[in-house]
Amino acid sequence: MARRRASGVSSDAAVAFDITFDGRPVRALPGQTIAAALWGAGVLAWRTTREGGRPRGAFCGIGQCYDCLATVNGEPNRRACLVAARPGDAVTTQEGHGRAGLAG
Repeated sequence: MARRRASGVSSDAAVAFDITFDGRPVRALPGQTIAAALWGAGVLAWRTTREGGRPRGAFCGIGQCYDCLATVNGEPNRRACLVAARPGDAVTTQEGHGRAGLAG
């Protein structure tokens, strides 16, 4: 029987894995969002604004504000606070729109 840890993750499911952020390895746990894994690694910003290039990361944490947009596995405009981290995910800093014609 799996035991619960204070984090709410069962001990059987808590096998860490790696994702990458701008080419460097970041540890993640099953069930963590990309934003949570990045926070855990001390990364607070993974997007720059369209105008001015100001850094952004998670703000609301529930997918409403779009400040946490990141490029995940080559796909821009993914809300890092909603996307579950998967082994081998490649997350890169998103600059502005990510690609022409998309909000961001």
